[in-house]
Amino acid sequence: MINPQWLRTFMTLVELGNFTRTAERLNLTQAAVSQHIKRLEEIIGPLFIRYPRRVELTPAGHALREYGLEMDAADQRLQQRLTGDDDQRGEVSLITPGSIGLALYPRLLELQRASPQLSIRHRFAPTREVVEAVLGNHFELGIVSLAQDDPRLTVSIFAQEALELVVPALARVDGWADLERLGFIDHPDGQEMATRLLSRRFPGFPGVRSLPCHGFTNQIGLILEPVALELGFTVLPQFAREAFAHPEAIRVVPGEPKVVDTLWLLHRAEWPLSARAKWVLEALGAALGSSTCGT
Repeated sequence: MINPQWLRTFMTLVELGNFTRTAERLNLTQAAVSQHIKRLEEIIGPLFIRYPRRVELTPAGHALREYGLEMDAADQRLQQRLTGDDDQRGEVSLITPGSIGLALYPRLLELQRASPQLSIRHRFAPTREVVEAVLGNHFELGIVSLAQDDPRLTVSIFAQEALELVVPALARVDGWADLERLGFIDHPDGQEMATRLLSRRFPGFPGVRSLPCHGFTNQIGLILEPVALELGFTVLPQFAREAFAHPEAIRVVPGEPKVVDTLWLLHRAEWPLSARAKWVLEALGAALGSSTCGT
């Protein structure tokens, strides 16, 4: 039988692709991580091809990874059998993009406060990482902005979210010249989101890159801070704007046509959701005013 601690180290290294980050994640020394992998390789054979900044799995490594995934799935099924019928006890794990995560996390904490035996585990991540985490059984629930067609996943509509043009509260926007005067506050998805919305709102759209850039941040909870300080405007999803702590300092510019994205709920198709996950989804649906939250 494979030592569970060695297997956990291996699976974490596969996920992160780096010995240093693996050691940090597991609260181990790099020497301990290397020792665990060495012990496994003594039993199974070479698991990785090592490069300066990454590792690549060998055929034996792929086989061990599949074994690890099977062990994770079996462990999750056991946990669900032991506690799955209790809708307010046990862990609910959810991985989401930033905007919807900002909207959901405070509501998740309220649910946990109302049901102290409920444990909430939430992580912010891009779509690719969300899908991998759900498929890898690291999270029971995931939310993405792109529909998935992997047969291992059950996919359902979770919510609708509009893109919004957000400006300082007292700013007036009657045309493209006003946006040029304000300047753009960029973020990792800023160029793409702004192009999708502004190209539909402003005839003769000259492109986002023609706007002066007045700032950039990769922290979604901070993007609206410079807007509130009248340093520029931005384009963000609705839920990120609604989570901002100073709504009086910003304003959404109305306009047509609207650009609305569908958010999709993911979970593994092989087994049903736990009772607690269903209960949490129903509560989140009610809080968001949505009747399509995956249940």
